Amino acid sequence: MTVSTSGIAQNSAPQHGPRPLPLFIDMLRGETAASPERRAAALAGLRRYQEAPRPRRTMKPARRRKGAARLRDHGGDGPPVVFIPSLINPPFVLDLSPGRSLIEHVVAAGFHAWLVDWGHPRPQDTRLDLAAHVTDRLLPLLARCDRPPLLVGYCLGGTLAVAAAALLEDRVAGVATIAAPWRFAGYGDPARDAMARLWREVEPGCRTLGVVPMEVLQTAFWTLDPARTVAKYEQFATADDLAAANFVALEDWANQGAPLTYAAGADLFRLLADDAPGNGRWQVGGRTVAPQAMRCAATEFVSLTDRIVPAATAIGLPDRHDVGVGHVGMIVGSHARERLWQPLVTWLRRPHSF
Repeated sequence: MTVSTSGIAQNSAPQHGPRPLPLFIDMLRGETAASPERRAAALAGLRRYQEAPRPRRTMKPARRRKGAARLRDHGGDGPPVVFIPSLINPPFVLDLSPGRSLIEHVVAAGFHAWLVDWGHPRPQDTRLDLAAHVTDRLLPLLARCDRPPLLVGYCLGGTLAVAAAALLEDRVAGVATIAAPWRFAGYGDPARDAMARLWREVEPGCRTLGVVPMEVLQTAFWTLDPARTVAKYEQFATADDLAAANFVALEDWANQGAPLTYAAGADLFRLLADDAPGNGRWQVGGRTVAPQAMRCAATEFVSLTDRIVPAATAIGLPDRHDVGVGHVGMIVGSHARERLWQPLVTWLRRPHSF
């Protein structure tokens, strides 16, 4: 990559994101228009990120398979805990690096941890909607557990985990959601209108492709807070080595991810528009999913500073834990251990959970 005299990156970028890079450059140009110093710092951060060394990441072994989905064995002794990540980014944010791993913490607390890896959609999966990800992928994987598992769902994975728990009833020991959207009206009309406009623009192309590319969803996330997206690269330009390694690991996660199947992507934008879960009308496997009526133990962890999944979108379970860190910070941030990891383990250990 080269930089022009105007300070904006030119030519092709190295293989590492951010994705989509043209949109990032446009946001950078707008956010730093009045400050050449900020623009230079953000570009320096961008170059440092793209050129940073990356250690090889090895995923845990897949013990069970269903379609493109895998259930990966993270080991441990004790009751099974199945972590269900979002469909939108790779699953490894829940096991980001040594010392920054919710799964590692849960294993050390005496549980056997499993991680759902949704995989990469295949050409025949284009009609696999969100409900089918539960019935045709998640439920068959869970059915092979040797005892009722505890489910821990993050972001959209929490939404899917609730549907799975509602269908399985007493065949799950409990379900915990972390920053999971349910009442989609909680995004507010301006954000929902913006998402609807985006979908109208990209839907024909996605329908032709049979998938919703990750770049479409990243565009939606970035427009929620473009200033923060640019500012973190400014700060990264001068970060120390440890902070830099942590930044690279997290940004690589945020900039990776398989596309959604067309049906799942269309479903997600539809939920944003009609709020079927929040209105008690979301059906999975021929049944309306009602979180308040689930027979298993259930809890939710809600970020009070989340821009991706605002607190207003939470389910509203009687057992609710408010967390004063953001959507990603509650999983891997410097306060994650005391504000999420340990409270989650405390809940998992409750006698009624088994």
